Amino acid sequence: MTGKAVAPWIRTRLRTAPGAAAALALLVLVTAWLAAAYPRGVDTYEDEGLRRTVASAPPGRTALQFTAGAPGLALPDDQRAAMVGPEPMRQRFDAVVRNVPAPLTSDPTQSTYGLRTTRKLPSDEPYLPRPNGLPPRFTVASQADLGSHSRLVSGRLPAGSADQKAAEAEVAVTVETAKSLDLRAGSVLHVAGIGRPPLAFKVTGVVEPLLPEAGYWSVLPALRTPQLLPASDDRDAPKYWHGGLLLAPTAAATLFATDGKPEMYVQLTPQTTALTDRQLTAVKASLASLQSGPALSRLHTVYAASSSSYTELDQVLRSYQTVRDSIDPVVAVAGFGTATVAAVVLLMAGGLAASRRAAELALLRARGGALRQIAGRLLAESTVVVVPAAALGLLLAVLALPEGRFGPAIAAAAGVAALGCLALPVRAALTHRTVRSAAERADPVREKPSARRTVAELTLLALAVAAVFALRRRGTAGGPTDALLSAAPVLVGVIAALVLIRLYPLPLRWAARPATRLRGTVGFLSLARAGRAPGGGALPLLALLTALTTAAFGGSVLAGSDDARDRAALYATGTDARIGSDLPLPGDLPGRVSRVPGVQGISPVSIEYSVPLPAGAGSGQGAGGDVGEGENPGVIDRTTVAGVDPASYARLTAGTALGIDADRIKAPPDAPGKAVLPAIASPAVAHRLGKEPVTLHVAGKDLAVRVIAVQDRSAAVPQSDFLLLDTAGLGAKYATVLLVGGTSLDGKALREAAAGAHVSVALRSEVRQEYADSPLQTGAGRIYTAAVAAGAGLAALALLLSLLRGAPERSALLARLRTMGLTRRQGRSLLVLEALPSALLAGAGGALTGWASIALLAPGIDLAGLALANTGGLAPVGAELRADPMSLALPAVCVVLLAAGVAAAQAWWSGRRGTITELRAGDAR
Repeated sequence: MTGKAVAPWIRTRLRTAPGAAAALALLVLVTAWLAAAYPRGVDTYEDEGLRRTVASAPPGRTALQFTAGAPGLALPDDQRAAMVGPEPMRQRFDAVVRNVPAPLTSDPTQSTYGLRTTRKLPSDEPYLPRPNGLPPRFTVASQADLGSHSRLVSGRLPAGSADQKAAEAEVAVTVETAKSLDLRAGSVLHVAGIGRPPLAFKVTGVVEPLLPEAGYWSVLPALRTPQLLPASDDRDAPKYWHGGLLLAPTAAATLFATDGKPEMYVQLTPQTTALTDRQLTAVKASLASLQSGPALSRLHTVYAASSSSYTELDQVLRSYQTVRDSIDPVVAVAGFGTATVAAVVLLMAGGLAASRRAAELALLRARGGALRQIAGRLLAESTVVVVPAAALGLLLAVLALPEGRFGPAIAAAAGVAALGCLALPVRAALTHRTVRSAAERADPVREKPSARRTVAELTLLALAVAAVFALRRRGTAGGPTDALLSAAPVLVGVIAALVLIRLYPLPLRWAARPATRLRGTVGFLSLARAGRAPGGGALPLLALLTALTTAAFGGSVLAGSDDARDRAALYATGTDARIGSDLPLPGDLPGRVSRVPGVQGISPVSIEYSVPLPAGAGSGQGAGGDVGEGENPGVIDRTTVAGVDPASYARLTAGTALGIDADRIKAPPDAPGKAVLPAIASPAVAHRLGKEPVTLHVAGKDLAVRVIAVQDRSAAVPQSDFLLLDTAGLGAKYATVLLVGGTSLDGKALREAAAGAHVSVALRSEVRQEYADSPLQTGAGRIYTAAVAAGAGLAALALLLSLLRGAPERSALLARLRTMGLTRRQGRSLLVLEALPSALLAGAGGALTGWASIALLAPGIDLAGLALANTGGLAPVGAELRADPMSLALPAVCVVLLAAGVAAAQAWWSGRRGTITELRAGDAR
């Protein structure tokens, strides 16, 4: 008789406990999804941040610009003209494009080429505007493909061929050039020629750029928008208009007849849509090759022997890399913390399964089962459940985040699968190394650490000390992510968990002694049970402390970032809103602004810029010794003087870092110019003026002022050195700035109220939003928040697994005690008090460890990159890490409440099931 004598192991086990298998699959699915999503999420925000950085930089900085002198200087005129014709120039352009090394690529829609003047050509036509009596000057360029990048407004595009001997050439101008320089179709501009009569440029058409901010028009912005430029470097030098003329490519040779020193040029706008952070090193290498390497040498052959290249794209990439390198280590802290908690939870899940099947495995060992055979069957059983769940988690992560590398995501999901598969067989093999009938009791109170455990703990302690020391010394802003530095908070939490596990028996013993003298038995019994509860040993406390440390650290990081943005926005605007102008403000403007909904206060400010400071004033110390001896905050010879109304100014700035005492700067009752005015100064101004009265020439009159206080910044002049005076003493009649205070200010309504006054309006809320408006900052913030939230959820799951492991034994004990007269209220109190010692230890230890890790690591953590966008990673304010009380207390309280709630729920459920059900015959509990 043949047939299968034994049912298949895996099928039997899965049918026996489908709920446990489903729970394990769900845990692995979620963990694998989180693990695979983390690197893809980081890749996504880094790629978006890199593309935004390059795309938002001025095209003149990011474009690859190649220039060469005018060709054929020794050739006849006709041959020179042929060399700059449309077809030869096109061939040179194609050769340059082909010579750009990968992965650099150019955007063909915004790249162009041509011949242009390098000297500005003056034109003395009588109808041209002359702001200071100087004639306008022009840059003339035969920029290719003008028709595809503009819309014809009037006239026609320039056409027709012309050479060095031509008397006239056709050009086009943009709408802004025509408006500013009073040009129209038919206008003629004459420029001086070399050894010939003046050359006439006839405007045949006016065009409007289709994409004025794109590379075609913005690499050389004068071709699009005329500029008022000073004639020299002198501060008060007269200014002239500088405009651009767009020459027909077929008439490029006419520039040889001018004194403009023409040059050939190619400008390539980089393609950013496919740029990724992983290509950054290769892109920088390509740029180096183009600037002074093999690629530039090839340009000398394919373009011109005198060719040169210029770009600031490498500086733009370097600024992005600086911000990224300051953000990545901070984000990696949350990643390491969540990964540690996830690993602990998977190990606890395996431990829970092994403890539930301890009797079964002990019986198999007693009947001759080989340890390797049992471990192999458990591994196969786990693999059937874990591997498909991990694969599904990986698939969901890829679908949720389509961008990013596959390699790190696959490795992360594979790590989760490996840990999930090995947790149960390894734990079972370690527990049942020897044959025994029942598992030995492992009480935390009586358990003595082994020598191996002591060595492992000392090794972790050494790593933690090294990580903290390195992080404090090197910081997070000096280079790429270092795994040891980013793991420093996690290592601090792990060391704290190990220390608390060793100290855990002491408070239980101290509390058990007075509990023995109490009349009731619940207190003593709960403490005795707390020391014997089979909760999984060190793993639950390790998971909780790591999660709490990460949550406290992460909450403080996010709170510090928000605080840095708030302060930076305040220092940028001074108050909730700022309305300013270089000219006196209309007299009715304060009344109009005060009627805007949400406005609660207005303070007028009169500002005088570039007020000269007397030479040799001061003794090198600020007023009241605020700037100490030997401390030199900077040497300046001019400053900004602001006259404020002390009362309204103090009300608007009250409660902020820019607040002042109104009585201190109130002007004496004497007439302006007859009394010494008290002033508040920036450190540099205070250092220059000293403590004695000095005379300043402000607004056409001499004023005697004395610095009575030093303040780093002011609301009136938030971004430069200043001297703050009372308007009454200054004698100013007109305000140039309005400081506005209020809540929920409507920027649109505020700008409508100020319409027609030629002012700029800045809202603190809008400035704050700009600081956070970057894919790098916002993406990192989302990843950090998600990682901390995932870690908190996994920690809660670890606590539940710890309580579930001892749930059967607690239910049976509660049922037995009820047969002895224990009431339901006493049973509920017993389970809650039994769960509280470990929960309180974890909560208090987690809060303390979080505070300690922040105090230890704060000197090495730079939050500027994470907090502030559009500043190149350099914060205008301090962005240091501080402990956030809410981030410390809230997770700890939640742990205690969750433990107490689960224990109370178990007591209620056990009461509903009844004593007979819990003490059913044959129950191994």
